Formats: sequence, structure tokens, C-alpha cells
Amino acid sequence: MTTTLLYDGSLNGLLTTIFIIYDHKIKSPIISKASKTQKNLFDGMEVITTDIDKAKRVWNRFESLCDYRDSHQVYCAFLSEINGIENTIYEYIKSTFQKQKTPSGDFTNPSVLKIAQAAKMVGREKHRMEAFVRFHLIDEKTYYANIEPDFNVLPLITKHFKNRYADQNWVIYDLSRNYGISYDQNIVQEVYIDFKTPKGQRGILNTTATSNKNNIELTTGFQEKENNYRDLWNQYFQSTNIKSRKNLKLHVQHVPKRYWKYLSEKL
Repeated sequence: MTTTLLYDGSLNGLLTTIFIIYDHKIKSPIISKASKTQKNLFDGMEVITTDIDKAKRVWNRFESLCDYRDSHQVYCAFLSEINGIENTIYEYIKSTFQKQKTPSGDFTNPSVLKIAQAAKMVGREKHRMEAFVRFHLIDEKTYYANIEPDFNVLPLITKHFKNRYADQNWVIYDLSRNYGISYDQNIVQEVYIDFKTPKGQRGILNTTATSNKNNIELTTGFQEKENNYRDLWNQYFQSTNIKSRKNLKLHVQHVPKRYWKYLSEKL
């Protein structure tokens, strides 16, 4: 009989689950997020409580047997949120522990191939977000951007925007996962915003929203100043555009239409 292990959806929760599998010698585990699992009467089921110390023990052991590229690839695969990726990561880590080295590069191993493919997709989405994020002024000193990436790439793009906009206050909010990151020219923090408008009605400037962390408030103030910034950007975009070399098919390939609603040059 298989045992279904339910975790909270965090990386530490997954690593804690892997620790429990080894500690309890569970032979046929299935790892799943608690929020997405329906009870199966034929399976044993156990809810895992995240334990940071146990998670660190698993991750530190894993990192000792691989290089940064391998561990980062596993992390990116986790951020893909692909259905069943938890079990693929478990198989990858289990293989690493058994062989005392990562199976990286052995694409005959299904878990290695799936990890590599997932990490590649996440990496591609990371670069797109770094290119397509458009900030908009929402008060005297704060810039705000909405995103809806296919994968959970906020943890991966934090460093890029912290370095690039080090002298500005900004917020990047993932509408799909309902959390964001904010930077106050000192540290980056995770934030949650209680929007007053339905998701489908949120445009580039969010009209009324409040945050239950860090006291972030989004308003329609400074609209004229923001419009001036947007006009300048659009003028630059148009001036660098060569109409005779227009290739819409190639353009859509590099800038998929799902991103257009948050690009000011597309409005």
C-alpha cells in the first residue's frame, strides 16, 4: 500500500517530507501538496509538519554531493509547480544519496530528464519576466508592477531587480499566486495585497488595494506624472521601431501575447 504524504507546498515542507520518508522507512511514498489533494480511501495518508532543521539536514546533505548548478536546477524544477514534480525531485535526491553523487547528465534516468526540462522552462520564464516587467508610479516614490508568470519565478528575479533598481522603491506582484516582493532600497520582503477590485479588472495601475504586510497602499495618485513617463517610453519604443522590418510572427515568438496586457507599449 502506498503512503500519501501531504506537505504545505514550500521547499522546506518538501525536504521535511523527504526526511520523514527516510526516517520512517516509507517504501512506497507519494508526495503531494495538501491544498491539492483529495482523500483516497485506499491509500494511507499522513500530513507533514514543516521542520526547518530536518529540511536543512536533507538539503545540506544533497548539496554536499553535487555542485551549485545541480542544486539550483532542482530548485528551479520545484518552482515550476508542475503536477507531480515533488515525486520527481524525491527520486532525484534519492538517487543522489544512493550513488553518493548526482545523476546529472544521465538523461536515460526519467527524473533527471524531467528535472532538466522543468528547470529549462523556469529559466526561460525568469528571463522573460526580467525583460517584460513594466513598473508604474503609484505614489511619490513607489513603483509597482503586475505579473502573471507561468511558473513561480519571483524568488529568481529578486536579485536582478534589486541590483538594477537599487535606488528606487518598488513592488512586483504575482497575481496568479497572490503574493509579491517589495524593495525599500534596503531589503526585499514578501508582501500580500488585499485587492479591492476583481482580478480580471486589474490593469497596469491598480485602483484601490491595501497590503496586510509592510503597509503598502496602491492608489491612483500621480496619474499625470505616470502618464508622462509612459508617453516617453512609448515615444522611445516607436522611434526605435523600423516598420519595413516588421515581423509579427517573430515578435510574438519572442514576446508571447499573454504578456501584452502588462506592457505599456502595447496599450
